Amino acid sequence: MSTSDRDDMTTVVMACEEFMASTGVAPERLRELLALGWLESRTEGTDQFFRDADIYRVRKLERICCDFELPVVGGTIIVDLLERIDALEHKVRELQGLED
Repeated sequence: MSTSDRDDMTTVVMACEEFMASTGVAPERLRELLALGWLESRTEGTDQFFRDADIYRVRKLERICCDFELPVVGGTIIVDLLERIDALEHKVRELQGLED
């Protein structure tokens, strides 16, 4: 999902601890995702905040990495590709609707 697509979503911002509890992601993994630039946070003072829209993405990433014993980088590529496929399928359905 491109950054502009994610920015267009209505999101609720949550604190780091709540985000980790909602996703089950370990602090080390969260730092790794932030370092890769795959996940973004907003910093206010010493606090980090995350979008609730990223909960599903991180859960999917964790599932894929665990199920297929993949490193994080491989999992992020797969999640990104799955999101692109979903977007393309949505576009195809829209275009098919125009033909009817």
